[in-house]
Amino acid sequence: MDTPSDDGIDRRGFLQCMAWAGTGLLWTMRGGVPTATAMSTLRDAVGGAAGERVLFAQISDSHIGFDKAANANVTATLQEAVAKLNALPRTPAFVLHTGDITQLSKPSEFDTADQVLRGLKSERVFYVPGEHDVLTDNGASYLDRYGRAVGAKGGGWYSFDHAGVHFIGLVNVLNLKAGGLGSLGAEQLAWLAGDVRGLSASTPIVLFAHVPLWTVYPEWGWGTDDSARALDLLKRFGSVTVLNGHIHQIMQKVEGNVHFHTAMSTAFPQPAPGSAPSPGPMTVAPGLLRSVLGVASVSVVPGRHALAVVDATLSGAPAAFAEANRHDAPRRADGRPALGPGEIGIDNFAFGPRELAVPSGTAVTWINRDDVPHVIASAQGRFPSSPVLDTNKRFTFRFAERGTYDYFCSIHPTMTGRIVVS
Repeated sequence: MDTPSDDGIDRRGFLQCMAWAGTGLLWTMRGGVPTATAMSTLRDAVGGAAGERVLFAQISDSHIGFDKAANANVTATLQEAVAKLNALPRTPAFVLHTGDITQLSKPSEFDTADQVLRGLKSERVFYVPGEHDVLTDNGASYLDRYGRAVGAKGGGWYSFDHAGVHFIGLVNVLNLKAGGLGSLGAEQLAWLAGDVRGLSASTPIVLFAHVPLWTVYPEWGWGTDDSARALDLLKRFGSVTVLNGHIHQIMQKVEGNVHFHTAMSTAFPQPAPGSAPSPGPMTVAPGLLRSVLGVASVSVVPGRHALAVVDATLSGAPAAFAEANRHDAPRRADGRPALGPGEIGIDNFAFGPRELAVPSGTAVTWINRDDVPHVIASAQGRFPSSPVLDTNKRFTFRFAERGTYDYFCSIHPTMTGRIVVS
């Protein structure tokens, strides 16, 4: 039977809601079942005696290097996020960054992010990569910069323990397949099985990865193909918390012993699932921006196996995602200039035309008209991949041989297209 909690929210009601955005709630987990308490500010949520709980924080999707209309100064908003965490009455023991540190994986972008995050009072920052952090070399530069210090395995996964909680950083943005979602892969799953094998079932577990480990909206690639296999390995644990980024908004869900939480970005918001033609940066009124950007804090109560997740916007006001989505709708309905012969436009995370028929010898040109980068890749390896295409960049390839050429964006693999050469 479902018993109402003190705040009037029962477990059945929570399961029916599944996703609550921008409510500023403190989530306390006991035995894997969350109860909710309204919180006016992040400062309120982490008050109390220093010995009562251990505090850590989550920052996500900083996108250093992004300079489009949605936020022309993402470095400044990351600095504001750092200042917000530094102003807490107790300093978080450490910070988790759940990926997309940079926009284009450039060394200068990583350098800027590192410089800003060194301003945190917290002793350490733990990272997992987002797809924007592994654009140029399949993650080698990211791994060299952040993986060695934590003894990362494979593509960058690792674990550590703090205050009786076992933390596991997973990587689900490498070796993505055409039409698929995020992916963990067999090697990482085998490592995960070994990592948790010797742990007591009473050990609280925190998983953190970039792409959600639950299927939020597969049409936009918001999920991980093999996440169920990872979660199966954690069924015996009484308390499992999963922290993700990628979708730039607060969404929450509970399934049995697992509580899922996605964080706000410090750079720009994205639309609610299915509310726009595609995901991507939303341009909102300047006065609204800091009400859809923010950070999260997580408290561990020793001896109670309780985790509490609290979101706070940079503005300090309640998150305003509904208003942001209303503001963004007209912009996303705007038309685009006509394409020439042999040209394929990339608009709203889609190739247009999705299928193009050309005679042999035709040079086909892709033009990126989105505010985010894309990479053109052959699904069968039949032509070379493009470089990273930022806004208004082009890639041309001449198709000399007849045949059908399927391709996709290797950053956003739900984007697929086809060239038919006759």
